Amino acid sequence: MRTIDSLDVKGRRVLVRADLNVPLDGDAITDDGRIRASVPTITTLAERGARVIVCAHLGRPKGKVAPEFSLAPVAARLGELLGRPVAFASDVVGDSAREVAEGLEDGEVALLENLRFEPGEESKDGEARGAFAARLADLAELYVGDGFGAVHRKHASVYDVPRLLPHAAGGLVVTEVEVLRKLTEDPARPYVVVLGGAKVSDKLGVIANLLGKVDRLIVGGGMAYTFLKAQGHEVGNSLLQADQLDQVRGFIDEAAKRGVDLVLPVDVLAATGFAEDAEHEVVEATAIPADREGLDIGPKTRELFAGKLADAATVFWNGPMGVFEFDAFAGGTRAVAEALIASGAFTVVGGGDSAAAVRKLGLPEDGFSHISTGGGASLEYLEGKTLPGLAALED
Repeated sequence: MRTIDSLDVKGRRVLVRADLNVPLDGDAITDDGRIRASVPTITTLAERGARVIVCAHLGRPKGKVAPEFSLAPVAARLGELLGRPVAFASDVVGDSAREVAEGLEDGEVALLENLRFEPGEESKDGEARGAFAARLADLAELYVGDGFGAVHRKHASVYDVPRLLPHAAGGLVVTEVEVLRKLTEDPARPYVVVLGGAKVSDKLGVIANLLGKVDRLIVGGGMAYTFLKAQGHEVGNSLLQADQLDQVRGFIDEAAKRGVDLVLPVDVLAATGFAEDAEHEVVEATAIPADREGLDIGPKTRELFAGKLADAATVFWNGPMGVFEFDAFAGGTRAVAEALIASGAFTVVGGGDSAAAVRKLGLPEDGFSHISTGGGASLEYLEGKTLPGLAALED
């Protein structure tokens, strides 16, 4: 992939596809991590005299204008982080966007309204998507792909626009790809992968692909209960994907054949219901009461997982160990994160809820080697899939 160093950007309009899909509470941004991750590329371009037009999506407005998904609060926060004003266009490719884009001077920055307000952005009809991409490309002279969290989507701004303009990868995308290559091509060993989160089905591909690469696979979070059930244990009211049991049994057998150390919880915090203040107790993971649900890994499991991480040389972590949003059930996720920090390994936090947990729990971000901005994109890369946004930048 070409980098922005290869582009002559001074005095030229540069369309930057960023990932600014941040959580909002009304107009308040509750986690600005993705905005902060976009700042270095935007700053570099602006300082080199580019006229920077940033485009991004927020939420799932499904091709319609929805005020609650406006990027206006993001524009304000981006301006604060850049230390320079950010002009905001009230549409994506309409009169406001054109006026804002054409009014930029060298070194100035603008942000377009939410790309997903336009049905052409996510259209599966190549012609409709291409028509929108042409209008978006018409705002600029160059394209920089820097939204790693969206590169696994075949969307107009990610896949079609770079085919219409001279293009390069932004610094964030370059860094993400370099890190993921370290995890897939020749990782230092022992190589440990920690998977959590709610659903096994979200991680099927990555488990299948990594079983041939890792030394240990640690499974926690909601997905662990499907593994425990597959082994014949009672999981009570815990999250369970019964339709995945046969697949999981296959993974357990394959791990044993390949000599992969598959590590599951040995105890859990079993609660009377899904609530912050739910009554709960520590029980053996193999004997969860029928009227209880596991909401976090227990103290013995935290110690077990930390021990399995202590000698690791490479660790990829994706998915929390429990319902970290509830303070009472955040201890397992904290324990794993702290074990990663203490390990001295090359540690990669695979975006999504894991990255959000690191920030919510107040853990030092520089305690990890890399915190990815793209949960889904990271997982698909590790599955071995071709990501449309990266393929477009490699052309």
